[in-house]
Amino acid sequence: MSLGSGLAFTAAAAAGGGLATAPYARAEDGISAGTGRAAAPKVEVTPTDSRYADLTSGNNLRWKASPDKIVLPRTTGDVIAAVREAVAGGKRLSVCGGGHCFEDFVFNADIRININMSLMNAVTFDTAMNAFRVEGGATLLDVYEALYEGWGVTIPAGICHSVGVGGHVTGGGYGNLSRQYGLTVDHLHAVEVVVVDAAGTVKSVVAARDSADAALRDLFWAHTGGGGGSFGVVTAFWFRTPGATGAPANLLPKAPSKIFLTLAGWPWEKVTQEGFARLVDYWGTWLEKNNTPGTTAGSLYSWLMLNHRDSGSLGAVVQLDASLPDAASVLSDFLAGMDQALGLSSATTRHDGVLDSQYTSTRLMPWLRGTKYIGAISPTQLDPTTRGSHKSAHLRRPMPRRQIDAMYTHLTSTDRPSTLTGIVLSASGGRIASVSSTATAVAQRDAIMKVNFESRWYGAADDARNTGWVRKAFSAVYADTGGVPVPNDVTDGCYINYPDGDLADPAYNTSSVPWHDLYWKQNYKRLQQVKRTWDPGNVFRHKQSVRLP
Repeated sequence: MSLGSGLAFTAAAAAGGGLATAPYARAEDGISAGTGRAAAPKVEVTPTDSRYADLTSGNNLRWKASPDKIVLPRTTGDVIAAVREAVAGGKRLSVCGGGHCFEDFVFNADIRININMSLMNAVTFDTAMNAFRVEGGATLLDVYEALYEGWGVTIPAGICHSVGVGGHVTGGGYGNLSRQYGLTVDHLHAVEVVVVDAAGTVKSVVAARDSADAALRDLFWAHTGGGGGSFGVVTAFWFRTPGATGAPANLLPKAPSKIFLTLAGWPWEKVTQEGFARLVDYWGTWLEKNNTPGTTAGSLYSWLMLNHRDSGSLGAVVQLDASLPDAASVLSDFLAGMDQALGLSSATTRHDGVLDSQYTSTRLMPWLRGTKYIGAISPTQLDPTTRGSHKSAHLRRPMPRRQIDAMYTHLTSTDRPSTLTGIVLSASGGRIASVSSTATAVAQRDAIMKVNFESRWYGAADDARNTGWVRKAFSAVYADTGGVPVPNDVTDGCYINYPDGDLADPAYNTSSVPWHDLYWKQNYKRLQQVKRTWDPGNVFRHKQSVRLP
């Protein structure tokens, strides 16, 4: 069973001028932020160091770098020093958090200094900010464990818990609680960012949702979906749900006490083309009809794994807060509908109030345990030795039959791509759609699903076959709109956290819609203005970073 992860390289956005609360204004003097204790020195790794090979690539081994050094900072001051060195020497830099970037934004031949944020991973409550502070190198599991075990709260973030918060948050952040609680950035309160001004001065600033200065508010906004690597280096995030007051345990969503977690698997040998089409249509139509925020059905989250036939089966993962009204019956009906769409009705058994068939298995378990489990059920999710190719789409309505048939054709092809190849549909909508398309940098608020075309494999000799499959399948599905999912009444562009360099290549994008409008639509012009204000020298850049206007 293959699951799509999310972009998580922690080269994040920018900041500038203004609001810096006292615990964070001393970054350059070697004091660990907010503690008053002297921090251990930063780590620098050069090519002769035994650690070098481990730090020059991420989870996609297609992309590698050979920098002069890797800097592992422990404080914001360390980050400032590393950026200052790069600027003074005219050296290209990149920033890495979790290492899950699907493209070569972090690891490529031009990089001379890489800032690896992994040692800055603390999660604390900041009384001065009245918000939870998460350092830029934390992983999602760091955050889940600290927030839940310390205060019983969480943020609605990704399924793959080894993903770094830096890239995940700055790209918007989707996960299994998003239909119930919204995107990760809907609970973001502030960011601390190291930026470089027009004179080459390197500094850190704090930009908050409620900053008095308009430029700082714009900088904050750019971090709510503008993607990583365009504006500066995020060293800390603060989380507090807008309008929340009181004790820390009231400032973020309560994590469910228990969740229903269902795994489904249907043998390809029992799937006909009509059954496949009915399943995909049922899944999308159900999301469209059950999209009301605050309802039980509007909180159900599902992943539909349309794996290549050579893998042996199709699959699904479904999660639902077990405390919601009629949760067991809502889940039972949804699961039965998928079996029936495939024409695979069978005897059912009841587990914890949920009706399972021979193709589904539901467990009732505590939320944190379930979160750890769901992130590890696919070995490839956490496998650091794979190579990969990915493409994405947002959909506003159920997929048209022509597109479903194109998917079926490529999922049943005989060209023998990796068995870790397929198309992953993930739910959207619900609470996500309650926020306007311009309130954050995430423009696709009314989408009901995301689509991830993906292949993972192990050897460089298989690169062409597997990247070729992904390209052909994607181009065929969106052949009517120039090979890409242009924004219209059905499709709504692409997801920046599943970046795709082909979108900027006229050989693969023959539409009139440029790559940046596929990611950000009408929000791109504002992102460009933020870029001009906070990174006028274009210090922070990669092949799909926000361009200067």
